[in-house]
Amino acid sequence: MDRLQSMSILLEAVEAGSLSAAGRRLGMPLATVSRKVSELEAHLKTRLLNRSTRQLTLTDAGRSYVAACKRILEDVGEAERAAAGEYSAPKGDLIVTAPIVFGRLHVLPVMSEFLKAYPDIDIRLVLVDRVVHLLQDHIDLAIRIGQLPDSSLVATRVGLIRRVVCASPAYLAQHGTPMSLDDLKTHDCVTFEGLTPPDAWAFTTGKSEVSIPVHSRLVVNTAEAAIDAAIAGVGVTRVLSYQIASATQAGTLTVALQEFEPAPWPVSLVYAGQGLLPLKLRAFLDFAAPRLKQRLLEGAR
Repeated sequence: MDRLQSMSILLEAVEAGSLSAAGRRLGMPLATVSRKVSELEAHLKTRLLNRSTRQLTLTDAGRSYVAACKRILEDVGEAERAAAGEYSAPKGDLIVTAPIVFGRLHVLPVMSEFLKAYPDIDIRLVLVDRVVHLLQDHIDLAIRIGQLPDSSLVATRVGLIRRVVCASPAYLAQHGTPMSLDDLKTHDCVTFEGLTPPDAWAFTTGKSEVSIPVHSRLVVNTAEAAIDAAIAGVGVTRVLSYQIASATQAGTLTVALQEFEPAPWPVSLVYAGQGLLPLKLRAFLDFAAPRLKQRLLEGAR
């Protein structure tokens, strides 16, 4: 029995939620996955999993064993990367995740420059608007927008992002520019539901946060759609400042109610800080951090 392979299959089954899902992820027949787990249980002389047709749960012994497997496999991976030279020269594969629009507008251009400067490093960029678990999903680096929870992860701040209200000059000329929060109640609104609820938007007055009722004529599930609708004159929208930087520079959108904006959100590069940092990751951090800072500064002007 290849014990490390069996450990890896067991972890995949636990993370996937079933043996069949693990088989699909691994490109392995269900019968093989089941046999490998059973061989591991026979070797340990204990049951690790409670199997049912709908779900898979760990036994008490399985929970402690899986935690140990994670540590063992991480240590083995670390040793293999060190032996392969990952800690002596910046080379290898790097997996980075970022929010979709921010990644396309800012991370991808910086990454393109980095790949030219480091020909021995290959990158997989995962653009997704959700928080990805770095260790479970084998991510080297995440670009995150917003306040970060306390954790063992290391974060490097590269800038700030504002939540802005904006509309097209044509819409504002016809309906008037909102000068107070109460003015929003009389305006047509376009809501990006990933950022704010469609019936009330939160703002800051003094040290307090207030919720202002709004009438959303249009609700969309992407920032791009909200921005396009605002440019087309559908109404007032609320998005993140970097998402409309080019539109404001081109004069197709105008920002309003700046004095009522909530505190800006930090933009951070987040990575696991345990152990020796691979040179490929150090190289990317040193390359990307100052360039992202500069791009965010230029976008804030």
